[in-house]
Amino acid sequence: MAIHPTAIIEDGAEIGDADIGPFAVIEGTVHIHDNVTIHAHAVVRGHTEIGSGTELHPYSVIGGPPQDRKHDGSPLGLQIGEDNVFREFSSAHAGSSSGRGLTVIGDRNYFMASSHVAHDCLVGNDCMFANSAAIAGHVEVGDGAVLGGLSAVHQNCRIGRLAMVGGGAMCAQDVPPFSLAQGDRARLFGLNVIGLRRAGFDPDVITELKTAWRTLFGSGLPLRAAMVRVIEEHGAAEVREIVDFLNYSQRGVIRAAGGGARDSR
Repeated sequence: MAIHPTAIIEDGAEIGDADIGPFAVIEGTVHIHDNVTIHAHAVVRGHTEIGSGTELHPYSVIGGPPQDRKHDGSPLGLQIGEDNVFREFSSAHAGSSSGRGLTVIGDRNYFMASSHVAHDCLVGNDCMFANSAAIAGHVEVGDGAVLGGLSAVHQNCRIGRLAMVGGGAMCAQDVPPFSLAQGDRARLFGLNVIGLRRAGFDPDVITELKTAWRTLFGSGLPLRAAMVRVIEEHGAAEVREIVDFLNYSQRGVIRAAGGGARDSR
């Protein structure tokens, strides 16, 4: 463990075998596991737990209080898993008393410069937030999702597993798993075929997903009728995953661009 003499660490912090750089600030009841690297001028606050292998770059701020006018000021938490990277000026806030009280970030996520995770969010594993991507309070992001630069997600929305949100997109409703979304307000532009291939999906499953996606979002059928049809016609678990996601939508699902769909190639 190497702690620079200029680092400021409050009493009550639990620090494993971690590296802490010059002028870093650690305050509150922070728990930092082994092999964490906190670079110069990074700040960790509040009731925050940071898993092994995570790296905080200069001027990142982790565990700050929620930006929520309804929050009563009570100290709530942020839980971060293993092997995450937070680049310069990125931020992740603790939960709010008006929500679940805890923000949770999984493993192996990459948060580029100036990206933001707000209060009470749930971020899965292997996600990518490009520069200045931001999610508002109570947002859920599924495993392997990618948020392009300068994109934003409205409160209480969900981004499905392996979805791709394009740069500058403004998502005011849910983005289904495996989908491509782009625009202000964001619309669906097909299946994230390249992402599925990179994730090792079987070609037969990708073909089945393409067909099901077109039925759901490009056939002109009412969504409920389209959901019934794809369940009757397709047996892949991934198709069922999309239907289950749609069934549990609270804010609704963003619409396909132009009333149709096209697949990425």
